[in-house]
Amino acid sequence: MSAAGQPFAPAVRAPLWLLVLVTLSGTMAMHIFMPALPLAGADLGASPSGMQQTITLYVLGLAFGQLIYGPISDTIGRRPTLLAGLGLYFAASVFALFATSLEWLLAARLVQALGGAAGITLGRSIVRDISTPERATKDLALLNLLTLVGPGLSPIVGSFLADSFGWRAVYVFLVSIASVMVLCAWKLLPETNLNRASLAFGTIAKDYARLVSNRRFVGFAVGGACSSTALYPYLASAPYIVHEQLHLPISHIGWFAAVTIVGASMGSALTRRLVGRIKVERFLYAGAGLSLTMASLLLIVQSLGWLNIPWLIAITFTLTVGCGLSSPAALSRALSVAPGLIGSAAGLYGFGQMGAGAIGTMLVGYGADPAISCGVVQVFLTVSALLAFRLATLPKKEE
Repeated sequence: MSAAGQPFAPAVRAPLWLLVLVTLSGTMAMHIFMPALPLAGADLGASPSGMQQTITLYVLGLAFGQLIYGPISDTIGRRPTLLAGLGLYFAASVFALFATSLEWLLAARLVQALGGAAGITLGRSIVRDISTPERATKDLALLNLLTLVGPGLSPIVGSFLADSFGWRAVYVFLVSIASVMVLCAWKLLPETNLNRASLAFGTIAKDYARLVSNRRFVGFAVGGACSSTALYPYLASAPYIVHEQLHLPISHIGWFAAVTIVGASMGSALTRRLVGRIKVERFLYAGAGLSLTMASLLLIVQSLGWLNIPWLIAITFTLTVGCGLSSPAALSRALSVAPGLIGSAAGLYGFGQMGAGAIGTMLVGYGADPAISCGVVQVFLTVSALLAFRLATLPKKEE
């Protein structure tokens, strides 16, 4: 037993590189296909708006899929649940590879996302299964650090494959990756959930109700979702800020997006290095507070007409350092609230992240000035994160 009462077996080990691979696979399939949308649309005779639905459905599949895998893995185990999800991901990738119509591709993308959601939920759950809460914060920080590379490199890989070999080459690559994941998970991944219970749909609803009614879980989950997705508004508005406001070539946009990866990676690395010497809760407030300060600075700089390349890079980098500081700490604490419901907690947490990200990217589309809209939404998200963290860390007598 850990100090938090969570049963885990120190002798059980799961390769971290494999957990990284299965975790990033879910979002990788979304980012890697984005550069290929025009080519796929031309080949399938689909409009740009129709092709955009392949992204929308994928996000929805990731969000709702995580709600399914969590409670199932709490009952039948992580290993069989993950293998089933990865098998679904592989089959849907093959199905997408041979798509001859938009409708065919949309169906394949939805199923692919439902399979990919298993990796996101269960990668986190397995880390928590085999670690104490303190160790889990360090391992989740490393997992977060390594999986940030995926969204950054995926569009580059997708652009190369689509330009060189056509859009279907993207799915050849995804099928290959899925094959490796299924084989490695089958050979190398042990069962890590030693606290399984019988499966009942009524129990699933009760488990989620139990989590939603838990003040600490809601605070950590909402705070983590808002703080970790504070970079989403920037990613959505960066093409317009960089190209239309700063008058830089479209080819430069990717480099400005890469700044967010470097910043968030550094924040996660700092969390991993300092946890154990600094209370985990301090990472929550420091990260969200730093991000709020930078979002406010973006509003001030843009309002004064001072926004330029150095300002944008400095603000974005520092804001995403804050995201990297708070995200693993919030996730670790959220998964430690209800020891018997780690899978369900991971699924609900992931659902909240996707929901916050979707709201952020939707809201940033309003307003005539992309930089101002970005800053306003980021302020909203980071203030929400700080309030949620406060709710989670309130002593009982202050509730």
